[in-house]
Amino acid sequence: MLQKSDSNASFLRAARAGNLDKVVEYLKGGIDINTCNQNGLNALHLAAKEGHVGLVQELLGRGSAVDSATKKGNTALHIASLAGQAEVVKVLVKEGANINAQSQNGFTPLYMAAQENHIDVVKYLLENGANQSTATEDGFTPLAVALQQGHNQAVAILLENDTKGKVRLPALHIAARKDDTKSAALLLQNDHNADVQSKMMVNRTTESGFTPLHIAAHYGNVNVATLLLNRGAAVDFTARNGITPLHVASKRGNTNMVKLLLDRGGQIGAKTRDGLTPLHCAARSGHEQVVELVLERGAPLLARTKNGLSPLHMAAQGDHVECVKHLLQHKAPVDDVTLDYLTALHVAAHCGHYRVTKLLLDKRANPNARALVRRGTSRDQ
Repeated sequence: MLQKSDSNASFLRAARAGNLDKVVEYLKGGIDINTCNQNGLNALHLAAKEGHVGLVQELLGRGSAVDSATKKGNTALHIASLAGQAEVVKVLVKEGANINAQSQNGFTPLYMAAQENHIDVVKYLLENGANQSTATEDGFTPLAVALQQGHNQAVAILLENDTKGKVRLPALHIAARKDDTKSAALLLQNDHNADVQSKMMVNRTTESGFTPLHIAAHYGNVNVATLLLNRGAAVDFTARNGITPLHVASKRGNTNMVKLLLDRGGQIGAKTRDGLTPLHCAARSGHEQVVELVLERGAPLLARTKNGLSPLHMAAQGDHVECVKHLLQHKAPVDDVTLDYLTALHVAAHCGHYRVTKLLLDKRANPNARALVRRGTSRDQ
């Protein structure tokens, strides 16, 4: 038994040293290729850590399991990535290693490479499908740990990869989109990152005037929105066309986000350049839960767009029956008219929305209401 134990230890020492001939000799002598030390590291793990490419290939060719894990859940790819062994990483990936494998604490190979600023490994893993959104148990993404460590090159690569084929967003906007609170918090307190030319401001805008809070509102990312608000984000910051985060959240139907923004002082009657309120946005998109929430919070039922459309007109136009019901239950005038004297019934009938038409008639909408006929329109023909 002692002799076998000694043989195993010698085999693993040979693997660590990269002694290919000795390793092969032990294997031919019957040593189990998957034998490991007290920490669960086997020959493949040790060879990968030390960068012995030829030995790694030999072990894999002889049946060593590419994704075998140590007691901490680290695979050979984790170990090679942490050690910056780029050539070994390439061999392992080509041999089918799970590029997004997570260790016991949720670490991925990409996280480990980013943590140690191994640029070539970070690039290769990203090019081969590594998911940079995967976070550890503590909530750290590869971007967050690179920011924390001050690895500017790794940060730049991660940000660049994240925006391929998309509109280039500032770093804090990207964190807001991903609900990455760790990265967001680090960006707000650090200015060492090359992507952040000056102190990152919580209300910095994109070319369209959208702040990180607008982005968080769009994706319904309540966690990062809370952080942004706590750090001074303007709850009613208006982008182009007068759009606030509350308009965005209402249009998207993100109920919890709408609640958060209202709780933080978002103006429920705020109007866009076209006169849309958050209630208009929710009604037009058919988000009945948001409609009910903002109505309960006192949203203006009689608010008009520049064309005189009420939320009821918009709900009718979209055939959103439940939204129409909520609006009527909150005493929206059933025969309210636009600038052209169109009622919601006119709109629903014109669009062929039978259910809304029937509902409005059941609520005593006037079937004989006359719209304004303008000269030169099709109604004059």
